[in-house]
Amino acid sequence: QVQLVESEGGLVQPGGSLRLSCAASGSITSIYAMGWYRQAPGKQRELVAVIPSGGSPNYADSVKGRFTISRDNAKNTVYLQMNSLKPEDTAVYYCNVGARVLFVRSDYWGQGTQVTVSS
Repeated sequence: QVQLVESEGGLVQPGGSLRLSCAASGSITSIYAMGWYRQAPGKQRELVAVIPSGGSPNYADSVKGRFTISRDNAKNTVYLQMNSLKPEDTAVYYCNVGARVLFVRSDYWGQGTQVTVSS
C-alpha cells in the first residue's frame, strides 16, 4: 500500500504565501502523476494542479501565475507553492498520487489539509 502524508496548512492573510508538501511512502514500484485538488465548503472537489512523471505541469485557470507545483522524485514528494493567495483559495487541499504497487496501479489521496485565507 501507499501512504501519503501532507504538511499542515494554515491561516494566511490575503496576498500571502504558503507551501504545501505531500510525501508518498510504502511499497511503491512506480509513481506517475502527482497533483493537488481542493474542496471548498459546499463545492465539489476541483483540480488545482497536476505534474506528470515526465512533462509539463497543468494548472486550473484560477491559480495560473500564482501557484507552482513541483516534485522531487528521489523523495517521492510533491509540493505546491501558493503565492498571492486570495480568500477564494480557502479550501481543504488534498494531494493525489498515481502509483503502482507491483502490478496494480491505483490513485491515492492524502488526508487533506485546511488552508484559510483571511485577514
